[in-house]
Amino acid sequence: MRCCFSAPLAAMSALPSPCEVLRSGALLAPTLLRAAAGALHGPTRRGHAHHPDSLAAVHLELVTLTEDRAIITWYTGVPGTNDGLGHMLPAVTEGEVRYGTHPSRLDRTAAEDRPTAHHHVELTDLEPGQTYYYQARSRGTAATPTPLHLIRGNAVGTNRYGLGSSRGPYSFTTPQPPPGRHLLSIALCNDFHIGETTAGLMAGLPLLRGVAQEPGLAPYPEIMSRALVEEAQRRGADLLLAAGDISAGGAPRDLAEAKRILNSFGSHGQDYFAVRGNHDRPRHRDAGDAFREEFLGGPGPAYFARDLGGLRIIGLDTYEKDGNGADAGGLGDEQLSWFRARLKERGDQPTVVFGHHPLTVRDSLFPVSGGQRLGRRQARSILDAYASAPGVFLHHAGHTHRNKRTVLQQAPHVTLQEVSAAKDYPGGFSLLRIHSGGYALNHYKTSSAQAREWGERSRRVAGGLWPHHALGRSVADRNSMTAHDLSGVSPRGVPAAAPAGFRAGLGTAAS
Repeated sequence: MRCCFSAPLAAMSALPSPCEVLRSGALLAPTLLRAAAGALHGPTRRGHAHHPDSLAAVHLELVTLTEDRAIITWYTGVPGTNDGLGHMLPAVTEGEVRYGTHPSRLDRTAAEDRPTAHHHVELTDLEPGQTYYYQARSRGTAATPTPLHLIRGNAVGTNRYGLGSSRGPYSFTTPQPPPGRHLLSIALCNDFHIGETTAGLMAGLPLLRGVAQEPGLAPYPEIMSRALVEEAQRRGADLLLAAGDISAGGAPRDLAEAKRILNSFGSHGQDYFAVRGNHDRPRHRDAGDAFREEFLGGPGPAYFARDLGGLRIIGLDTYEKDGNGADAGGLGDEQLSWFRARLKERGDQPTVVFGHHPLTVRDSLFPVSGGQRLGRRQARSILDAYASAPGVFLHHAGHTHRNKRTVLQQAPHVTLQEVSAAKDYPGGFSLLRIHSGGYALNHYKTSSAQAREWGERSRRVAGGLWPHHALGRSVADRNSMTAHDLSGVSPRGVPAAAPAGFRAGLGTAAS
């Protein structure tokens, strides 16, 4: 089954501009040609003679950075081997991170509790506003960063210290915590694609084969989705917002499985909320609407507003239209009018908006087409409404399968946060931590053993270019702190009873 590839290179019904194609083509052509050549030869495994104790430590990434902790991941493989996707076979070994406040004194150590090839080390008890230097090592070999040279990105630090060297150390500075007391935390996620069998199949480019799960293992969308729910609970999420493409193609069995997985977090319409993505639309008018049956409970709008102890959550159906799913997102006239009226009537109320399609797509490695975003006219209308609604502070979207933070001049008080897909690399969610004086957004990779394995395997999507697109150009694209008055939100404020006009358990209020 073909995945949407989030519209990069796939939405042929809304072609990118010639300038976009030329710019991206100049960057992508060498790697895409190599991947196409590899596809012609098939996924055979190749190996070369290598020393049994040789090891390479690669793909170092600073994934999560908060005021008091950092999560660092990397992979160890056997040099000279090839799994058929141009990737080293795994080398299971120990991993540790040595770190300190001076590059020549890495006097603290954090280690894993068991050998693995997919390393995931968490540094704790860090000081806010402090610069740290670190080096990740396996069996004495220093890990090297994920290269983001095509986008001039930085996968390993908040500054360029150590980049260009083969061993580091690298450096980051912890942010300050959000002002005020902690009120509640919300997991933001999207693009589960339950039912998908191959990641990264691209329309129009048949020579670039996608990446499938290893034979005999569970379907990767289910592995990643279950691991996400468990990780979100472990990280203290009080609520979960799933911003569309819950399924790969709207099939009833896939949406039923998605509902079972999400129900392990809690009750829909109370503990978690889901909105429709373009992949969740019914394929045929007479085939029924499985998303509506599973998550809406019957007829009525697929958008809603919900007040949770002073925090308003607004969920949008960004594909409320006829179409093939690859064109631009769109809100129906009634929904857009309803949405603008909700913002106008209580413009000062702290508000989080989430929907599948982003309002804008900027700084993409791949050619940008209309299918990657909401229609331009409606996006402008929403931004105009945000400009007059100071209480709106976050718009969460999926669809692009990448981590990207954008703030626009039209509404500078609103963070537009794209969150990478749950289903594959880097795999995970963003945790929104709301304090009375501001909020933090932090990305977490799912850390179960199977999720780590698939996350590493699926980085080979797009001929190995996927990290340039999905991880985020900088640590700030996936970790940020913003001051904002949120004192009107109650601590962990989920009311026991649904407010008037809300259809309990369905997550829909048209009032």
